[in-house]
Amino acid sequence: MNNIIGYYTTQFGELWEKSLFDLVEEAIFGVLKQTNLENKQIDAVFFGNMLAGVLENNLHSTSKIAEILKINIPIFRAEAACASGGAAFNLAKTYLEANSNKNVLVVGAEKMTDYSQEEAITGLSAAASGEEQEAGLTFPGLYGMMANYYLEKYHYTEKNLSYVSVKNHFHGSLNEKAHFRKKITIKDVLQSPYVAYPLKVLDSSPISDGAAAVILTNNYDMIKKQKHSAIVLASEVITDTISLKERKNLDEILATKMAADVAFKKAKINRRDIGIAEVHDCFSIAEILAMEDLGFWKKGTGGQKIMEESTMFGGGGNLVVNTSGGLKAAGHPVGATGIKQIGEIFLQLTKQAEKRQVKNAKYGLAHNVGGSGGTAVVTILGV
Repeated sequence: MNNIIGYYTTQFGELWEKSLFDLVEEAIFGVLKQTNLENKQIDAVFFGNMLAGVLENNLHSTSKIAEILKINIPIFRAEAACASGGAAFNLAKTYLEANSNKNVLVVGAEKMTDYSQEEAITGLSAAASGEEQEAGLTFPGLYGMMANYYLEKYHYTEKNLSYVSVKNHFHGSLNEKAHFRKKITIKDVLQSPYVAYPLKVLDSSPISDGAAAVILTNNYDMIKKQKHSAIVLASEVITDTISLKERKNLDEILATKMAADVAFKKAKINRRDIGIAEVHDCFSIAEILAMEDLGFWKKGTGGQKIMEESTMFGGGGNLVVNTSGGLKAAGHPVGATGIKQIGEIFLQLTKQAEKRQVKNAKYGLAHNVGGSGGTAVVTILGV
């Protein structure tokens, strides 16, 4: 059985005084300290990162991590756009399934705010198809098209979308590591400037810096020594088309639906068993689509369901979503996001989430997406 025994995240935000590898180093030694492990007890490392090769002209990051750890072990980099962290975690789980009594470090990181918006956006756009890039579409534009389609098809308005941001900013106000810790109102969202109609600034996740790390192990003696542990019941990756024009439906992300179906089957639990979820809310529409594609809400009902506020902390529902603040408020340092999501579920299930602690959650789900849905990773944890 593969277990998570520790999690550490740096602050997310505009961290101009720190380099990418300053953040990586902080996350690595933070999680080692938390689990009382020495660097020589780590048997392999998986690193999630998207943009170091594009923005920093640095693709041999694995060797830099070996330099930081001062050990010579297998180290692998995973890149799947915004799902790089989730993909790294999935590969680490697969590694453990092939190797017994091992401890694996999974770290995700991104450094984005040292560069101009044009440079960062150009880098992020590399996760879209060449045709979409040539047409001038950025990710706000792509998700704006999906939002327009959804709102028109199911007769919703921009106000429906705004409830996602309000909820996640409330959760972010309870998370000391979040990029944004300020509560916002429906009016704030609706009055913020458009980025790509109908999506506004406050419908959109920010460009952030940050790193997060977890330690996975299948060493039973190691698990017994730890104060906190969560079981990895499933971690599934599905890859779909990179371009929207090849999708059958603009109001769903098929990779999410397929990954979720396989993950729930392998975990041997039902959707109603999930008490806590971190879903990929790069834009407000993305959370609504995710909740439907994961099977928590019936297709087309998300615009109404989000207004009921049942997925808000303290809202009285059986499922609380994005207690970290999600990508929207906690921030979105691309390679770190998937690890942060899994780490938040770990904190919740092991009762370490402090002000935002959800009561009695026994199972949690993390959902990480690359691009406009080209890759989806669904991970289920239990205690």
